[in-house]
Amino acid sequence: MPEEENLVRRAQQHDADAWAEIYNLYVDRLYRYVLARVRNTMVAEDLTAQVFLKALSSITSFTWQGGPFASWLFRIAHNLIIDFHRKPSSKEQPLPEWELNISDSDPFKIAENNITMEIVFQAIQKLTPSQRQAIEYRFIADLPVEETARLMGKSPGAIKALQHSALESLRRFLSVRGKNE
Repeated sequence: MPEEENLVRRAQQHDADAWAEIYNLYVDRLYRYVLARVRNTMVAEDLTAQVFLKALSSITSFTWQGGPFASWLFRIAHNLIIDFHRKPSSKEQPLPEWELNISDSDPFKIAENNITMEIVFQAIQKLTPSQRQAIEYRFIADLPVEETARLMGKSPGAIKALQHSALESLRRFLSVRGKNE
């Protein structure tokens, strides 16, 4: 945390290297989180860029409130996603091409992975809103339990319970689907 605090203080003093480091630390996690919520790679790229632009424009007013800096960035992302979904044009988004780190360039394997990810995404949509949000923060954005708890305004124990029940529900949804195919 002291390293992160030092990095943010440098960024508040308009240190370009500090901004580059912040960007590199958080861009992938933020992008995955946004992509899972908007389901469109171009929109996710745009919104992720907007997160960093908003953070850059308001970094001087950022004050530590006991949590990690990432919590602030994810709150910005969350608000941008809400704004995006309020727009009428967001209702008809194409299915995403899930960007997995696939070393194989075989189009059949890529298509199979995209189908698998879409099935998992559809199962995630059947979770309660709190379970879905916990799964998105924990596994898609790769945030620790404590940070997820801060973002969701819950205790770490509550997050662990949500995560457990969500994973159990996903297991049930996916096993039923597998039996029906």
